[in-house]
Amino acid sequence: MTLTNHTPEDTVQDIFNRIAPQYDQMNSVISLGTHRLWRQQVMRAMTLHAGDFALDLCCGTGDWTLALAKAVGPRGHVVGLDFSHVMLREADRKVRAADLANRITLRQGDAMHLPYPDNHFNVVTIGFGLRNVPDANQVLREMARVVKPGGQVVCLETSQPTNPVIHAGWQVYFGHVVPLMGRLAHHYQAYNYLQQSTHRFVSVRELADMFAAAGLSQVHYQQFNLGAAAVHFGVKPY
Repeated sequence: MTLTNHTPEDTVQDIFNRIAPQYDQMNSVISLGTHRLWRQQVMRAMTLHAGDFALDLCCGTGDWTLALAKAVGPRGHVVGLDFSHVMLREADRKVRAADLANRITLRQGDAMHLPYPDNHFNVVTIGFGLRNVPDANQVLREMARVVKPGGQVVCLETSQPTNPVIHAGWQVYFGHVVPLMGRLAHHYQAYNYLQQSTHRFVSVRELADMFAAAGLSQVHYQQFNLGAAAVHFGVKPY
């Protein structure tokens, strides 16, 4: 793949377009299969009701979008938005297989400039996508803008363990093992990018501060796998 003259955004989009068919498998390998358990725990902790209108940003192949659609029921609706048309194609395949096309709208778009009015959704989520956007603060502001007062903003993301011993092992795994997996799977650049974006991303406390700076209240978080991932919650004040 030639990246000459590409912007950083183009480069990331190219990577995700290329890995879309293997994305679910990559997530399972990188997280050692625990990403599904994280999402299940997040769903149980969310404030979500039958009939709600939800937005799932950076929806990828649609796993969280589908979970949200099942939770809001036949009277609710979920929009899954992603910048990668190939990811959305994979998501559409899953949506049709689950017979949930009547509850889900898939849309290609930019998480930094959401095509929706203020106070539009009951819940806005982003899973493993915030570390890949050009400006995470801008995305959080957009999420806070389009959610209704009293609505919830939720971010599930990889994180960095704070325990020194655990952090050392985490660095070896993401810094050396994950790129090696990518080389064996002939996707070295993609795996290497994913481990780099994880290393560069903010700490759980910094992300909590970013939630508050975006205007959200009741901000709190929960860590998984000794800090390898975390979910952050925030509520838009009335």
